[in-house]
Amino acid sequence: MGVVRYARRRTHVALATACRCLFGTAERTCLLGKSTTKGVIQPQVYRHLSCRLETDRMSNDLAGVWEVALSDGVHRIEFEHGTTTGKRVIYVDGKEILRRDWMFKLVGKETFSVGKSETKATINIDAVSGFAYEYTLEINGKSLKKYMENRSKVTSTWILNLDGTDCRVVLEKDTMDVWCNGQNIETAGEFVDDGTETHFTLGDHNCCVKAVSSGKRRDGIIHTLIVDGAEIAECVE
Repeated sequence: MGVVRYARRRTHVALATACRCLFGTAERTCLLGKSTTKGVIQPQVYRHLSCRLETDRMSNDLAGVWEVALSDGVHRIEFEHGTTTGKRVIYVDGKEILRRDWMFKLVGKETFSVGKSETKATINIDAVSGFAYEYTLEINGKSLKKYMENRSKVTSTWILNLDGTDCRVVLEKDTMDVWCNGQNIETAGEFVDDGTETHFTLGDHNCCVKAVSSGKRRDGIIHTLIVDGAEIAECVE
């Protein structure tokens, strides 16, 4: 769901950070930097659906870190929130894209774009109780969890290594656009007896995305990536 909660008191800028991540029906909560009845829990790193809580930027105002998988790559979003000055700062892939140094209203929302397709993203800031705040990331108007669930239905992703280089290949099923490591790849499509084939090259390697009917309404069309005649296993992000 992409929810991050911060608990703060007057005498400390940031005393505790809590991150709630939902995976299917399982809910995991991690606390950073304070002792609890269960002891001190070390920082946990979750990919993509994240709520990654880190201190690498060394800012007491760091409120939350998310990773969002789009067609042009996996983008890292960091949000700083100063509950004394109302400061709000947003970084995408390490680049500052929004800064508000003084704001009297501590709650609200900030909207910005992510990636080459300028995907709409919104961080909601809500007061939970007392000096606790909840930060929720939405992508295209949906919670991060819902967005990623929907994205898994309309895209296919493959991770492979070619000539020593890791390649992340993404197929957008509705447009049949192909992306590799952030670049939109030129393709050529053709109809074949059992479906369609979308051809492209990666370096000196011949690649093809083959689309065939599964024969089942629920499964729909099956997309398979073939590189130099070898089938590549699909990756679940």
